[in-house]
Amino acid sequence: MKLNMGFIDRLIRVVIAVVIAVAFFSHQISGTFAIVAMIIAVVFLITAFVGFCPLYKPFGISTRKKEAV
Repeated sequence: MKLNMGFIDRLIRVVIAVVIAVAFFSHQISGTFAIVAMIIAVVFLITAFVGFCPLYKPFGISTRKKEAV
């Protein structure tokens, strides 16, 4: 598994996940939307900490800086 997420991409995902979690636990969102949003937040956190996004792979996307050879 080759890393394909840069620092900014990972940071944005963590911030979005935290915002969703705060909205959920402060009852700003509820119902089915809240459940789906929390699932997305968990996926964002996992991909941010791992540094790999499986959806980027088929499209050849990488937000990571190119390594010097």
